[in-house]
Amino acid sequence: MLDKERLFERVHSMIISSTKDPKYISLSSVKVADLLGVHPNEVEEGLQDLVNEGRLQKSKMTEPPNFDIYLLP
Repeated sequence: MLDKERLFERVHSMIISSTKDPKYISLSSVKVADLLGVHPNEVEEGLQDLVNEGRLQKSKMTEPPNFDIYLLP
């Protein structure tokens, strides 16, 4: 089972360490799931929960490949 706090801490540190301006990250749920030892669906659900709670913002890149990106509010 995915610990949402652990997921948030991991994503938060990835965003903070990003060199992009403004700071954001494009995530692969498969890679994050591998890091956390859970199924990718759990990561996707956890990220959506964090967005719904307002702890993360989700957007889409305006240029191809149009990845989903996550930002801190």
